[in-house]
Amino acid sequence: MIAPLENDMTKQFGAQSTTDEVLEGIDLSGQRVLVTGVSAGLGVETARALKAHGAEVVGTARDLAKAEAALRAAGAWPIELVAVDLADLKSVRAGADILNADGRQFDLIIANAGVMATPFELTVDGFERQFGTNHLGHFVLINRIAPLIRDGGRLVNLASAGHRHSDVDLDDPNFERTEYAPFTAYGRSKTANILFTVEFDRRHKHRGIRAAAVHPGGIMTELSRHMSAEQLQALVDSIAAAEGDQQFQFKTIPQGAATSVWAGVVADADEVGGRYCENCHVTIRITDEPMTTNSEGVRAYALDGERAKALWALSERMVGETFPADMTALIPA
Repeated sequence: MIAPLENDMTKQFGAQSTTDEVLEGIDLSGQRVLVTGVSAGLGVETARALKAHGAEVVGTARDLAKAEAALRAAGAWPIELVAVDLADLKSVRAGADILNADGRQFDLIIANAGVMATPFELTVDGFERQFGTNHLGHFVLINRIAPLIRDGGRLVNLASAGHRHSDVDLDDPNFERTEYAPFTAYGRSKTANILFTVEFDRRHKHRGIRAAAVHPGGIMTELSRHMSAEQLQALVDSIAAAEGDQQFQFKTIPQGAATSVWAGVVADADEVGGRYCENCHVTIRITDEPMTTNSEGVRAYALDGERAKALWALSERMVGETFPADMTALIPA
């Protein structure tokens, strides 16, 4: 169970808080954490910060050599690594099998990995790449290892304010009849991350396991590698113009990873369970504003419990697996 020892739970954090500030005074010795996507950016920083405070960290990555090099450079080495390519369900299932065969439990899973604004492509399994990687890959991985989460543990899914671009399309998830737009697809996948959080939380809170979705903020990482310099500048300009703030700045990577560790370790479990968080607090503002502003807020469709159930059912059909709320019997003895 995630149980910080010495943190002042009344301390307030915000957009500029860093991972080390959020975790100040917390001893995570004896706690085991899984972080996906530890080969760059937020995943590396998340792993580093948790390890620095005593946690045993397990990381997944598609390219283990790249992950090791990045973790070494950040002072986060050594950690245990498991190969997982979220765009290939065979790889996802193989990684889950390794973790299940090992059998050691996790206090916290942070589903950090993802892609953004990619050209239209299909995954190995024939899914639109962003939905397949950001949502379906994690959907299978996390559900397959859910019995390894200790009672009272947590799941943190990295979503994005980009969910405000678009709701999921339950009738055409692979853009077979819809014109493809990179940020529309990204928005769908990030809305799916939040809806997955809502339904996972509902299904597992009887074990004291709570799930939270987090928006890390605008950060310059490899996530934007599919965007040109001109596209990135246009995005910044649109935010600045909408907010009347010509001094808009991206967060640093430690600031961007702060909400993940806050929701996973510091925040009250009942406060964040089934909720969307940003800037180290739970978002209470429901907004209809598109993702062209720098303001906080979550779309109502992303927290819709019935839509979350419908997405879960669709996801099971797409991946060809059914995941009941209690899967402990499926773990090898």
